[in-house]
Amino acid sequence: MAVQELAKGYEPQDVEKKWIDFWDQNKSFTPGLEKHGKTYSIVIPPPNVTGTLHMGHALNLTLQDILCRFHRQQGHDVLWVPGTDHAGIATQNVVEKALAAEGKSREDLGREKFVERVWEWKQEYGDKILNQVKRIGASVDWTRLRFTMDEGLSRAVREVFVRLYEQGLIYQGDYIINWCVRCHTALSDLEVEHAEVDGHLHHLAYPLEDGSGRVVVATTRPETMLGDTAVAVNPKDERFSHLIGKKVILPILGRKIPVIGDEYVDLEFGTGCLKVTPAHDPNDFDLGRKHGLDAVQVIDDLGRMTSEAGDLFKGLDRMECRKKILQVLEQEGALESITGHKHSVGHCYRCNSVVEPYVSRQWFVKVKPLAAKARDAVARKKTEIFPSHWEKTYFEWMDNIRDWCISRQIWWGHRIPAWICQDCGELIVARQDPADCPKCSGAQLIQDEDVLDTWFSSALWPFSTLGWPDRTPELEKFYPTSVLVTGFDILFFWVARMMMMGIHFMQDVPFHHVYIHALVRDAQGQKMSKSKGNVIDPLVVMDKYGTDAFRFTLTAFAAMGRDIKMSEDRVEGYRHFINKIWNAARFSLMNLDDEVQDFKPDNVQGLAHQWILHRLEEVKAETARAVEEYRFNDAAQTLYQFVWHSFCDWYLELIKPELYGDDQELRKAAQKNLLQVLSETLILLHPITPFVTQEIWSVLPGRQEEDLSRVLFPDFQDQCRFPEAAQDMDFLQQVVTAARNIRSELNIAPSRKLSLLVRATGRDQEFLQDHAGLIRNLAGLDSLEAGPDIKPPKGCGSSVVKGYELFVPLMGVVDIEGELKRLDKELAKLDKELGIVSKKLDNPGFLNNAPEEVVAKEQAKAAEMGEKKEKLAGLRQKLADMG
Repeated sequence: MAVQELAKGYEPQDVEKKWIDFWDQNKSFTPGLEKHGKTYSIVIPPPNVTGTLHMGHALNLTLQDILCRFHRQQGHDVLWVPGTDHAGIATQNVVEKALAAEGKSREDLGREKFVERVWEWKQEYGDKILNQVKRIGASVDWTRLRFTMDEGLSRAVREVFVRLYEQGLIYQGDYIINWCVRCHTALSDLEVEHAEVDGHLHHLAYPLEDGSGRVVVATTRPETMLGDTAVAVNPKDERFSHLIGKKVILPILGRKIPVIGDEYVDLEFGTGCLKVTPAHDPNDFDLGRKHGLDAVQVIDDLGRMTSEAGDLFKGLDRMECRKKILQVLEQEGALESITGHKHSVGHCYRCNSVVEPYVSRQWFVKVKPLAAKARDAVARKKTEIFPSHWEKTYFEWMDNIRDWCISRQIWWGHRIPAWICQDCGELIVARQDPADCPKCSGAQLIQDEDVLDTWFSSALWPFSTLGWPDRTPELEKFYPTSVLVTGFDILFFWVARMMMMGIHFMQDVPFHHVYIHALVRDAQGQKMSKSKGNVIDPLVVMDKYGTDAFRFTLTAFAAMGRDIKMSEDRVEGYRHFINKIWNAARFSLMNLDDEVQDFKPDNVQGLAHQWILHRLEEVKAETARAVEEYRFNDAAQTLYQFVWHSFCDWYLELIKPELYGDDQELRKAAQKNLLQVLSETLILLHPITPFVTQEIWSVLPGRQEEDLSRVLFPDFQDQCRFPEAAQDMDFLQQVVTAARNIRSELNIAPSRKLSLLVRATGRDQEFLQDHAGLIRNLAGLDSLEAGPDIKPPKGCGSSVVKGYELFVPLMGVVDIEGELKRLDKELAKLDKELGIVSKKLDNPGFLNNAPEEVVAKEQAKAAEMGEKKEKLAGLRQKLADMG
């Protein structure tokens, strides 16, 4: 009696939804909290609540899911925590745009109503990304879903802020920060994206007060000169050191400012004289503090000129002011020259506005004491970073770290738990909202308007999501987490900050390993962007080709430290692989009975069965080692080669005579070995391709567990190691392949039976004779003869395997004269086509003017034609020798 059959074709959409619902309903990925055995835990890098699934997410989620499913197979209690980030600036921007469409602003609503509106938006749209996380098959524990502004995480954020404040590690201070005039908030250094722009270097002349001459400074931002409070020169600069202590007159405003000496000034840049504007340049700010200079703010928080800029410019936009001030400087004779200058300009990572350095009162974390321990943990390998070359970047950041500005001037986020008493001016930082002032008992308390940087709450993610500050069972069991999988772009934004906070509050690293995955680029290696129009949507790809094909493609190209070139063609290629798995399983099931004998590893007979089991043991070891070492591409390629070639191309063909034959004992033995190999192969594939493997698994006869995600990794079995059978099978495959290649090269129809002669001796001769039936069947032969005295017949194809000569008689099989004419005709056509392409590539005009991808395409075409010509010429020579 036959077992349940699979459908003729694999339909991924139906299968995927079925098993996503099944795993969800059965809480397949919710671990127990009992402390026994090994544990494995990952916290998901929380995607922005505003986000939709992109290629970076897809790769990140796929790799994490492979690790989690694999470690469940190892018998570990696995916790993968899902969640989203409230994404302060991004989410506020989304809601403000929606309000603008209604003709309103957040100020129209007021803070309380605006925050309510954001929460409403989150309830309606915030789960979109989570549904997409489910769609890709992520085996997260949905019962522990977290949000960076849920009640528990909000409590953790406040506790961390208060403790750090009490420990003197959080402070308020006037400091120059990066300010976005569009988002109207402070930005950390890492939230500023620098881009090279073609600007100008303006040379301005400042007359000396004593009338003895003038000094010339160079600047890319002439509007800031209105806030200059000094000119600096290097004391070692013989051209200008004599000016130190003198004063110059600031053009337009006529303010007298000192010439100061400082070795910070670069003798080679510009003129060697540096204008110092402490309020509008971070380096000048440091110089100003060092030399006791005033900080004159001439640009406000909206990017407009202040009254300090003078009546001529007050109220102008900073860019408008630049044009006008150049006109005035030229009129006064203070503009010496303007030259072209390419330089780096900071832009807001959210709205792309040019960032303005701005002095304001902000909250900071004093990070050097925290960073020292976080650096040491990586240096001592308590946390290892893969690939290891990212450690150098990590160390550079930690060694040059500056205090972290954590306040943001927006309304959506964790509001800073600090209040000012209006009666006595006392600053109160508290875990609970205070009712009155502890100093004067006054009740007029006003809370700080700012919210915390989004990265502040996400820095606590590995322990806040597990219930800290309470000592929860989850925290006891799953902290430190096992690995963090993330992109290199947030190594400092997030990874370093989690290291600092985890070590400080948990006295242990937040994760043992950090795996940095590469970028997913387009087929030409270009970074994907909407402006280029080369974005590939993961959801579209999954709809078109199935999630398993997409996941396998990402995994197959996820080589450590190497970017992935993604194209739909590649996904389509791996869809064929998924179909190959399906069809192989369908064939197997059609040839299995409801009751298949139990597999006994110490009683395996037959070359094909011993060989495939030996290969399977190798694949089990290679796959496990590759996943443990984060060599995801090696795991995928090992499984691909085994399934497509070893299992489908060879094993299933080898055992067909046993499955179709009349010998019931051979049939039963083949069935039990086939079921064993298919079952273990599905388990090995499951972490990468969970849906197709689960669907096949559900109809296998004799399974004990329906949920494949709960099935353990197959045991390694020494009894299934058959090295001699592996050597013999290698010999057989080479012989069959050699015969097939001769047939293929000469275009001999598969239906035409051939003869094979092999000059072999000893055990190899006996082996070929003993397995002649198999070889004849696989190579399409009607006869095989092996012996030491074999002579090559006239007109034959030949090859060499293991030092033995192989001959395929071709007289009467191949029309040698006709084949030579056909090849001559094909070679002539190829020469003509190759000549056209070569002429194009020899043309400098084409090489210099054609798009890069067009030139590359023609070069590839030429290489392909040249290779084909070489092969055809070689084949023609062979045929000519036969004739």
